[in-house]
Amino acid sequence: MIRIVTDSAADLTARDLEIPGVTVVPLGITFADGTAALDDGSMTKDEFFTRLAEDSKLPRTSQPSPASFIELFEEAADAGDEVIVITIAQKLSGTYQCANLAAAEADAKVYLIDSETAAQGEAIIVREAIRLREQGLSASRIAAELETFKKRVRVVAIVDSLKHLQKGGRLPAAVAIVGGALGIKPVLALFDGAIHLVDKGRGRPGALVAMYRQLDKLGGVDPAYGYTLLYSDDKQLTAPVHHYLHQNLHLTGGRVGQIGPTIGTHVGPGVVGVAFVTPAQ
Repeated sequence: MIRIVTDSAADLTARDLEIPGVTVVPLGITFADGTAALDDGSMTKDEFFTRLAEDSKLPRTSQPSPASFIELFEEAADAGDEVIVITIAQKLSGTYQCANLAAAEADAKVYLIDSETAAQGEAIIVREAIRLREQGLSASRIAAELETFKKRVRVVAIVDSLKHLQKGGRLPAAVAIVGGALGIKPVLALFDGAIHLVDKGRGRPGALVAMYRQLDKLGGVDPAYGYTLLYSDDKQLTAPVHHYLHQNLHLTGGRVGQIGPTIGTHVGPGVVGVAFVTPAQ
């Protein structure tokens, strides 16, 4: 069997987690008072955002230990299975490096993929791996296909503020200033392993229009893969985005996924966005 391993930054849905042979390695969260937790579902996403709003300081996220990957790889080796590992972009986390260290210590055949994305973008790549596995492709072929496929994955989102990303070291302070200027809401895109400030709008209505513009600028949406709406703490924010994609772009096959603690720590509340796949060139 081919096992598919990812990390909690992918924010897989309950339905994804029911698929046999799919395992999630959780990242860690440490709050300002020293309380530590794993991003493993023991704290719900809504509970996390409530805590995030209450605390005066941002929590810290931590990558999994190599030991957590080694255990999974050894189980696979004992069963004679191969492993495909899909991690959050290594420019955003040390998770890829931990998995790489573990793979070097394990006897299992491990194929390691830097997703170059996160959240529902990472989940899209995991689902593509599952689809290719169901088609009967070998692990090496799936890994090769994913290396090409991941270059087509995009995430574009509106954030209320860039302060969380800046404090977490994911954006320089000069860029973060944009988020606090005169009610301007930033539009971010995640692709090629990095977060990009791609547009901005005045208030949420202006930011939504700016985000819609980016769908074309970032390459357009391949209808064969549908799309995934993502949000942090308020699911109602996805309603106008769903309406635009359905009525204006005539897209179907949409999913909705809530951002979890790993990514939520860095983007904060009030986030809404779209993860999608661009058409093949």
